[in-house]
Amino acid sequence: MKRPIRNTVRSGIRPLLLSVFSAGIVSGAAQAAAAAELNVYSHRQPVLIKPFLQAFEKETGVKVNVVFAAKGLVQRMLAEGPRSPADVVLTVDIARLSVYAEKNLLAPVDSKILETNIPSHLRDRDNRWFGLSTRARVVAISAERVKPSDIRRIEDLADPKWKGRVCTRPGSHVYNRALLASLIAANGEKAAETWARGLVANLARKPQGNDRAQAKAIFEGICDVAIMNSYYYGLMKTSKAAAQRDWAKAVRILFTNQADRGTHVNISGGGVARHSKHKETAVRLLEFLSQPAAQKLYGKINYEFPANPKAESSAEVESWGSFKADTLSIDRIAELAPAAQKIIDKVGW
Repeated sequence: MKRPIRNTVRSGIRPLLLSVFSAGIVSGAAQAAAAAELNVYSHRQPVLIKPFLQAFEKETGVKVNVVFAAKGLVQRMLAEGPRSPADVVLTVDIARLSVYAEKNLLAPVDSKILETNIPSHLRDRDNRWFGLSTRARVVAISAERVKPSDIRRIEDLADPKWKGRVCTRPGSHVYNRALLASLIAANGEKAAETWARGLVANLARKPQGNDRAQAKAIFEGICDVAIMNSYYYGLMKTSKAAAQRDWAKAVRILFTNQADRGTHVNISGGGVARHSKHKETAVRLLEFLSQPAAQKLYGKINYEFPANPKAESSAEVESWGSFKADTLSIDRIAELAPAAQKIIDKVGW
């Protein structure tokens, strides 16, 4: 007697279904295991972001791997293409973030948490990147040779009375280029060029060094006034190196333009990599970094200001006093950066 065909079919299907089902379990398990890790490409030094990532790991159980490089990560991601393992990009300055966006390396993010925590002027209009902390471009003055009332606006640095008394790092550095872009936005290209010429005429030496080097130059009496990022002041004040603490004692920092637009600020920030295989977890990391607890760490560890207006600054940062920040869109600064660079080249800054 022949066995019914339906039984034969069923007997053949059952192992197949079990095989597919098992494969699904394995595939799902593999995806879950992969989602339990996140790959971050960072321009920020590991020591500056490790505490944040460790806090995220503790809260979520997600292991975070970091690839750090001061330069070349954009080129690396372009070369990797869809095979890139990057999930999140963390970097500093709008110029660097905008390059990732222009090269289509960041994915738009739909997150009510990020939109609530990060003001619109500190994030990309298409939500491809988000500012996670801010730093003010301040004026550092000699605590002995300059009165705080002598400088009210960043524009004052072009006054001839400061001839031979000003130090800066090169104008083409992203920090100074962004500052000049903010001046173009506020006063127009012609006025910004006039200011840049006046600043160069007042320099005590050829632009050189980093922002710490400017405070050192004030300490050594080379100049009396300098431009620097606010967080360097905190880093020097609390440095293990006695020399850097001496540099910090030699200066006071001024938040300029308090009677008008406010002090120019820039950002550190991040975005989700376009080809991330774990976008949901990547967004979760950015959301975590935007919350008050993580935001306070930016001040405690890096001496930066929180991007989230509801977050508190660290005690050290608070000790510098409150100030009015320029709310010019960071996007606008990126748009004006090429014009700023032309002026920098033109005036020899």
